[in-house]
Formats: sequence, C-alpha cells, structure tokens
Amino acid sequence: MSPGLRRRLRSTPLYVIVWVIGVVMVTPLLYALVSGFKSTDQLSGNGFGLPSPWVTSNYTDVLASAAFWRMLGSSTLIAVGTTLLTVGAAALAAFALARFAFRGREVLFTLFTVGLMFPFAVAILPLFILLRTFGLLDNPWGVILPQAAFGLPMTILILRGFFREIPGELEEAATLDGCSPFGFFWRVLLPMARPALGTVSVLAVVGSWNNFLLPLLVFSEPTWWTIPVGVQQFQGQYAADIARVFAYLVLAMVPALGFYAVAERQLIGGITMGATKG
Repeated sequence: MSPGLRRRLRSTPLYVIVWVIGVVMVTPLLYALVSGFKSTDQLSGNGFGLPSPWVTSNYTDVLASAAFWRMLGSSTLIAVGTTLLTVGAAALAAFALARFAFRGREVLFTLFTVGLMFPFAVAILPLFILLRTFGLLDNPWGVILPQAAFGLPMTILILRGFFREIPGELEEAATLDGCSPFGFFWRVLLPMARPALGTVSVLAVVGSWNNFLLPLLVFSEPTWWTIPVGVQQFQGQYAADIARVFAYLVLAMVPALGFYAVAERQLIGGITMGATKG
C-alpha cells in the first residue's frame, strides 16, 4: 500500500465526522427555508416534502413589512456601536496592559479575566436599576454600553496577547524617530494587529446581533426592537401560522449568516495567527 493511500485511509474517519456534523447543522436550516414556502396546512399534511404549490407570500409579506426593516436597522446600529466601543476601549486597555510596566498591572488584568466568569443573567436586576437611574431605558445606549462592558474581558484578553508579541525593537525605533507612545499605538501597533482586530470585531458583531435578553429588558417600545426581539414578538403574534414564522426566522438569520460568510476568513485567520504566536 502506497504512503499516499495510507494517509487518505487514515484521514477518512475525520472527513466522515466533518460531513456528518455539516449535515446535522445544515438540515434544520434547509428545513426552515423550505417550510417557509409552504402553507400551514401543507406543513401539517406533508411536513418533510417539497411545497406544492410554492407559497412565496410568506417571504414577500415579511420583506414588505416596515417593522422588519426597522428592526434590521436597529440591530445593525447597535451592533456597529457596540463593536466600535468595545474594540476601541479594549485596544487602548490592552496596549497599556501589554506595553507598559506599572504596579498592579497583573492584578488589573486578572480583574478583567475574572469578568469572563461573570454570567450576564446575574446582573439583570442591578443593570436594569442602573439603566433606569441614568435614563437609558428605551435608548440604544442602554444596550450598547452594557454589551461593550461585557465584551471587554474577552477582547482585552485576545488583543493583549497579540500586542505582547510585537517586537520591542519596533517600539524603540519608533521612539527614536520621535513617535509618542500613542503615535506608536496608532501608526504601528494597530496596522500590525489587523488580524486580531478583525477577529474581535467579528465576535463583537455576532454577539450583539444574537443578544436577546438585554434588548428585551431595555426596550419596552417597538421603536428600537432588534431582530431577536422581533422574532419572539412575531412568533407570538403568528403562533397559528407556523409557515410564516419559518419564513420570518429564515429572513432574520440571513444578515448574520451573510456577515459570517464574508468575515469567516478574517475570523479564522486571526484565531490561527494568535494560536501560532502563542
């Protein structure tokens, strides 16, 4: 038996496992997509067959709804605001924790890492009281600020590890050229850290987009409802029309899936580069 054939035989179980996992993940999405083209009666009588006839009105009615586009815009605004605030603040904090030596640095970094073990659900009551005190209920900042705060520990952890791997000779050369510490951070460090910045940005966007509990807590009026809240409200409103609920779920997933498909290479590249550096 040739070495090439032997390697292929050894890797066959891995390929089988990957294909099985892929089928398990894709099947529910395909089922929801096809079910959205059915009527509720078709789902009751032929749940796993193809639609006959194809009912496109389930999708077109959702796309023609102003509420759906308003929630899409709200989710986008909150996700972008959360990402900019999280990555911006975490980059500055990670720079200080990685490139400056000061008393209590490791203690401060440990406090940030402890935040990874702090579940969001535990903070619901005090967070609600705090937001009400500052008048941030029914305000997008009431979602953006807490999301950014809870996203800081992981973002700082990733960026600090990357910043520490930047050679000190680069900083010394920049200092000799008259570059200030912030100038080194802005002109040298950030451009070199694009893979890591891309990774944490993707994580922040996806985390914000999928957040359900916080927008549900903050927004009592539909003006700022996000897509996850809209899915819950739509499902309650059309509980008897299951096919239309499937169509709404599919359309609600499309932006997140599209963004992840575009950013997948950046996410994986940043993670693998960080693992290599570590």
